[in-house]
Amino acid sequence: MVFSSSVFLTAFLPLTLLAYFLVPARFIKARNAVLLAASLVFYGWGEPKYILVMIFSIVFNYVCGLTIGGNIKKEDKHRAKPMLIFCVLGNLALLGFFKYTDFVLETVNMLTDAGLTLPGIALPIGISFYTFQTMSYVIDVYRGKVDAQRDIVTFGAYVTLFPQLIAGPIVRYSDVEVMLVGRRTNLEQAARGVRRFIIGFGKKVLLANQIYVVWMELSSMENLSTAAAWLGAVAFTFQIYFDFSGYSDMAIGLGKIFGFDYLENFNYPYISRSITEFWRRWHMSLSSWFKEYVYIPLGGNRKGLARQLVNISIVWALTGLWHGASWNFVVWGIYYGIILIIEKLGLLKLLKKCPAAIGHIYSLIIIVTGWVIFAVDDLGQAVHYIGMMMGSSGVFAGDDFMYYFGTRVWLLIACVIGSTPLPKMVCDAALKKLGKKEALSGVLETLLMIGIMVLSMAFLVSGSYNPFLYFRF
Repeated sequence: MVFSSSVFLTAFLPLTLLAYFLVPARFIKARNAVLLAASLVFYGWGEPKYILVMIFSIVFNYVCGLTIGGNIKKEDKHRAKPMLIFCVLGNLALLGFFKYTDFVLETVNMLTDAGLTLPGIALPIGISFYTFQTMSYVIDVYRGKVDAQRDIVTFGAYVTLFPQLIAGPIVRYSDVEVMLVGRRTNLEQAARGVRRFIIGFGKKVLLANQIYVVWMELSSMENLSTAAAWLGAVAFTFQIYFDFSGYSDMAIGLGKIFGFDYLENFNYPYISRSITEFWRRWHMSLSSWFKEYVYIPLGGNRKGLARQLVNISIVWALTGLWHGASWNFVVWGIYYGIILIIEKLGLLKLLKKCPAAIGHIYSLIIIVTGWVIFAVDDLGQAVHYIGMMMGSSGVFAGDDFMYYFGTRVWLLIACVIGSTPLPKMVCDAALKKLGKKEALSGVLETLLMIGIMVLSMAFLVSGSYNPFLYFRF
């Protein structure tokens, strides 16, 4: 089930809200039980058999958390550590089995001609996200940052919360610990949540779904002019941003309605002046997770430059693998690791001395090229496409570019503007100007939200493409 579907919007969400708010706020455990049940239905809608995998993950990490927490309270860390290692390895084994078995066997076949049969294991949706969440929980219990959750229903609700279950943001237990045991939703907070959901819904349906067509049609062509190849890559660049940030907006909005304040996951990444800045703005929950649970434990930047560069390399190899069991993701991770190392060695200081436009152009070229590696599973095809971007066709701007640019120019302009803070700045300025006329500003804002929702629903009904890209990770 996806947020931008008629089943979710007209049946699942209304029924869940009704069941949730029929339970008095003081019965927080009962509300958690409603969320747990609803989330399991939400998850199992498309893949009911994988509910068992999720339930195993919940029970496994719940027991590990209690065991680790009990030993920590007894100040018996030498017993807690083996359990932590066992738990982390168990989580990684579960993730590895479902996500990387076929990849490993396929790689062995490629290198040795062993002819091993691929089992064709289907990837449970969202397993990368909820596995990282549960690992952060047990690690934080071991560190003494949070207490082990003794109520399995509350813990299960944390793991399965449907707003962020299958595509993030990655929510650490420490960020929602207090909300899980005591939260209230008022009308103002719920209204903010609805507005945020509608904005994300509009991003997904009106922008991501529409610009997707340009990328899919151009990327399927054997030969493109240079400008057309860049146009296709730019289209995917916008698609993945509005698709994923739109999902995050909807998740954050739904969280607010149910009383949770999730951390932001995007901060206008395409206005970055360096790749270092880009990764501080893109998928911030993942970047933060790798920094907190991999980079810093490896030593971070505390053990000299050489060790820091090694740590960066390890983190980015793992980041690429986290995104998918395919060599293009590994190459994509290495690609960014190399660029970040080059920036760390001096390029970043140079960029800070240059005019802002230079940094923006440099960053966008790197980002757009990187998304081609990310999007095209076959490395040979990815190299071919990047070659067309570099001018291998010998034609700069052919009829292919003229047609797609001419027919999508307004959509492209909307994507460019929508990926910057400009719309928010304009809206905030307008609302500030109407500050003394709160009733009028409220009416205008409501009409704007209704307009986005109605238009999005119209496009949703008439369109065909609707899945979220990050569901496969």
